[in-house]
Amino acid sequence: MASDGFTTCLWFDGRAEEAAHFYVSVFKNSGIGEVARYPEGAPQQAGTVMTVEFTANGQRFLALNGGPQFTFTEAVSFMIFCEDQEEIDHYWAELTADGGEPGPCGWLKDRFGVSWQVVPDRLQSMITDPDPARAARVTEAFMAMSKFDLAALDRAYAGE
Repeated sequence: MASDGFTTCLWFDGRAEEAAHFYVSVFKNSGIGEVARYPEGAPQQAGTVMTVEFTANGQRFLALNGGPQFTFTEAVSFMIFCEDQEEIDHYWAELTADGGEPGPCGWLKDRFGVSWQVVPDRLQSMITDPDPARAARVTEAFMAMSKFDLAALDRAYAGE
């Protein structure tokens, strides 16, 4: 992995390689890098996957099989900014498949317990609109949603 920028390390309990392949399948501009295996005398069984380097949507990650000591929480999430409803629907379906869980306000957990926010790319400008009534209508609308409905947000923004 290159030494510039940041790499996010995700801690898994034996599912690092599976997770890396899953994320690579969901996002464009993705690929698997080097796979390191535990040596003899390590805290995990020798020969099992220790780390998997991967890129998802151009972002660098390292999936680590560290054991059951730590799990994911909603305190950290990855935001996916989407241009249209088709893109929102795609990521929502892919990331909630096979045991993922939908949550409120565009949040979800994937089958590995990683939290994601699938968000319209124009949401921030809508909720920071100089017209407080517009911002309030959009905020009220999205607070009632699980997966974002872009047409409903646009109607709320327009005051319809």
